[in-house]
Amino acid sequence: MRSMYQSGAGPFGYRLTPWVKRLIIANTVIFIIMLSVPVSGNWMVDNLGFRASQILTKPWTVITYMFVHAGFFHVFFNMLMLFFFGPPLEERWGGKEFIKYYAICGIGGAVLTLIFEIGSIGADVPVVGASGAIYGVMLAYALNWPDTLIWIYAIFPIKAKYLVLILGAISFFSAFAGSSDGIAHFAHLGGLVVGYAYLKQGRRVETRLAGLKKRLQRRKLSVIPGGAKGEGSRRQKGRSPSEDEEIRLNEVVNALLDKIAASPDGLNSLTPEERRFLDDYSRRRQASHEVRH
Repeated sequence: MRSMYQSGAGPFGYRLTPWVKRLIIANTVIFIIMLSVPVSGNWMVDNLGFRASQILTKPWTVITYMFVHAGFFHVFFNMLMLFFFGPPLEERWGGKEFIKYYAICGIGGAVLTLIFEIGSIGADVPVVGASGAIYGVMLAYALNWPDTLIWIYAIFPIKAKYLVLILGAISFFSAFAGSSDGIAHFAHLGGLVVGYAYLKQGRRVETRLAGLKKRLQRRKLSVIPGGAKGEGSRRQKGRSPSEDEEIRLNEVVNALLDKIAASPDGLNSLTPEERRFLDDYSRRRQASHEVRH
């Protein structure tokens, strides 16, 4: 599968980003070890592969299963998709957000498998591979660049959004039809579902912050004294304590918004306390706005 990106991006238009490179190296090295030392392959599948029936005794496998693959083409196509779709996302989001999203989608694949396989005969079948995380990455790419053409086998062009829809539909029907093709369809579906939920929640937060920043900018123009120094001083003397507090809050919020804008990690550059402060302030401002109208 060969991908052609918008705005000149693509395998020859962007650098291989740090986390994508680390993930490809880690998965490749582990696969080579599995091939070189046959006994290690069985050990890795038994101890690093995810089994729904062993979630309590081997909880770490919700993460480690992503680094174990069942064969050459399994690891090759997963890493190829990561190579094509991962770097544009990491460049746009930053490394910290990208690897967090990758891990969340992979864990989501294990969780959905657990939900639907626990108690069934499939609960004892090991699930391996990074496909859940890769499906999440493909989804994020399609949401950011939906009309980019993806060339399947360098022959058949299809837009990214349609490719992800088709793959999602295949995973859905195969998973619930009880397909016995040996593919972990619930893991694929879990990466898509959890990735979509995570991205939608993140967009709601970004939309709320953008609206907050606009309201603050409008209020800043009307509250912060302007004109000559004497005029500003006279206005400050006539301010009430509540107006002073409002100005101080505005200054804190503006500083936090500037911090978000200046950091490549965006919203993730804030501490938990700072995020709670912004969230609470946004709710208060929204409630106040609704009361006035």
